[in-house]
Amino acid sequence: MTQPSKSVISGESFFSRGNKNFRHVAVYCGSADGNDPAYLAEARALGTAIAASGLGMVYGGASVGLMGAVADAALSGGAPVVGVLPQVLVDSEIAHSGLTRLELVPTMHQRKARMAALADAFLVLPGGYGTLEELLEVVTWAQLRIHAKPCILINTAGYWDGLLEFLDTAVAAGFLKSRNRALLQVAENAEEAVRLALAAWEAGAESKR
Repeated sequence: MTQPSKSVISGESFFSRGNKNFRHVAVYCGSADGNDPAYLAEARALGTAIAASGLGMVYGGASVGLMGAVADAALSGGAPVVGVLPQVLVDSEIAHSGLTRLELVPTMHQRKARMAALADAFLVLPGGYGTLEELLEVVTWAQLRIHAKPCILINTAGYWDGLLEFLDTAVAAGFLKSRNRALLQVAENAEEAVRLALAAWEAGAESKR
């Protein structure tokens, strides 16, 4: 993975809890609020659930939309939050100024690589092209056995129904194997998504004993 060329750190170090088993979840979501208040509410609920479960959060580093809402909620709950932001977006004045750690990278590709390296699971809220790209990339990497980290879609208000229908069509058409379709887990809400991540980690730990 490509390391960031520059970092800006505020508050405690992101890795200062001193526990090598401390888990961090990457959150992918939109930089807009969306038209349904349920989207913003679920983003806040996810940040709260992450903090309540004693987890850290990794995300795209912005202060706007669902991205800003989930970060603010996680921070309010006491979770360490690291943002990874390309320099071009910092210049657009959307960088979150209150994060535990903000890492600046030159490109979008390096942003995705760094987030994937820091994360132990991937949780996905509603979003647009960028969110969809991030989701499909990490699930594809799971299919290729590049990682074995949980990939969990949060289907707020049925937002992802069309995507899920397409994936089922891909299975029926012979372009996606059922076992790989199952790599993308679906949660109805934020709390269920965090529970699924915790359960996946526990199952992984059990299998190594």
